[in-house]
Amino acid sequence: MGNERNRNRWFVLAVVSVAQLMVVLDGTIVNIALPQAQAQLGMSDAQRTWVVTVYALFFGGLLLLGGRIADYWGRKRTFLVGLVGFAAASMLGGMATGSEALILARGLQGGFGALLAPAALAILTLTFPSGRERVRAFAVYGAISGSGATLGLLLGGALTEYVSWHWCLLVNVPIAVIAGLAGGIVLTDSRAEGDRSYDLPGTVLAVGGLASLVYGFAEAEYGWLRPTTLGFLALGVVLLVIFVVVEDRSPHPLLPLRILRDRTRAGAFIVSTTAGMAILGAMLFLTFYLQITKGFSPLQSGLASAPLAASILVAAPLLTRLLPRIGARLPMTLGPIAAAIGLFWLSTITVESDYLVTVLPGLIIYGIGMALLFVPLQNLALAGVEPRDAGVAGALVNATQQVGGSVGTSLFTALYATVTAWALAGAGGEPTVLQRSEALVAGYSAAFVAAGVLLLACAPVSCLMIRADREVFADTREATMHVG
Repeated sequence: MGNERNRNRWFVLAVVSVAQLMVVLDGTIVNIALPQAQAQLGMSDAQRTWVVTVYALFFGGLLLLGGRIADYWGRKRTFLVGLVGFAAASMLGGMATGSEALILARGLQGGFGALLAPAALAILTLTFPSGRERVRAFAVYGAISGSGATLGLLLGGALTEYVSWHWCLLVNVPIAVIAGLAGGIVLTDSRAEGDRSYDLPGTVLAVGGLASLVYGFAEAEYGWLRPTTLGFLALGVVLLVIFVVVEDRSPHPLLPLRILRDRTRAGAFIVSTTAGMAILGAMLFLTFYLQITKGFSPLQSGLASAPLAASILVAAPLLTRLLPRIGARLPMTLGPIAAAIGLFWLSTITVESDYLVTVLPGLIIYGIGMALLFVPLQNLALAGVEPRDAGVAGALVNATQQVGGSVGTSLFTALYATVTAWALAGAGGEPTVLQRSEALVAGYSAAFVAAGVLLLACAPVSCLMIRADREVFADTREATMHVG
């Protein structure tokens, strides 16, 4: 009986990992298809950016509500509904013949992903409550989260080059069907006990605040001091401050602040948000550099990004074996530093740069840093969480990364546009083709530097706030979280 229960646990891990991989892939799989999609659908550069941003915005903005729905309505039921909705939205996007339909489909994907992801993580948290098996399970989950973005670039490149960019969305349909059929068999439902009221005012404030920030950064592309830019940024900050006040007083908060009162957990969420800003923004511009500047095909671009995923997948199991000895504080402090060094290396790109000299080493160093950061992060963010908060805590892990990615993409796009415009203005007169390429590369480099600076800021946060004992990762079923 015990062996059967143990086998079922690993089947559960397989199902939720497939679902998580699908969600993470969709954060980047479309990126590599954007040049082709933009040409076919006649999208403007602003619409191209929104194809990426709207997914992360709806995903991150609705994740907390999705986590509460999973807690109250049932984790298995929410998981399966999220899968069906995600597949339907993917089919809509894959059949899109205009930019508006594609952007709408991406928003719907994000919304249903906000149901799917927290339910999956809550199921994983309750299936592996503690001990060595929990460490292994979350190492797998963390490796998928860390490498999924790059795997999305690789798969997107293959599909775009050999089939069509439409299949970057349609590929989710068979994946969702397989995960849904398996989930219906191996998953068991669970839900939080007690009052199950929803915090709709909190939802409106959170989504409104995040949307205002993202739109404000998007407008900064046309000028940082424009009234529209400053107005939306200020509105976003005000709405999010009101959100915190409302949550502190609400009897049924969307985000129970007790989750953040644990210093280690709060530090993990701060790092997750900041790292999310750096990851999605940086990888988007790497794709543009490889395809637009270097002339790589979509598949070549995906393969060129693959060493990032490979370095994460190699480093993750090694780190998993070390965590019981060294704890989380050291890797989560060194990881952002290593990742930042990788991005600074990438920022040295030029129009004539050789991939093996400039891009490849940066990707490997960056990937190792991401593994050091994300393998312990998932575990720390959920260690010691009460069962009634499993869904919302799992949502917060994903929400911080997606919200960070949405804001980071808009911020880096505005920075890229500003630096590119300065470079073109400095060229004087009508710029040549080479000068245009150099201006674009200057914009990409600026985005890499900004992402690296953000990652460096994670290191002191981890060093000062992460206080988890090594026993959290030890081989014991009584492992608990301690903070100092």
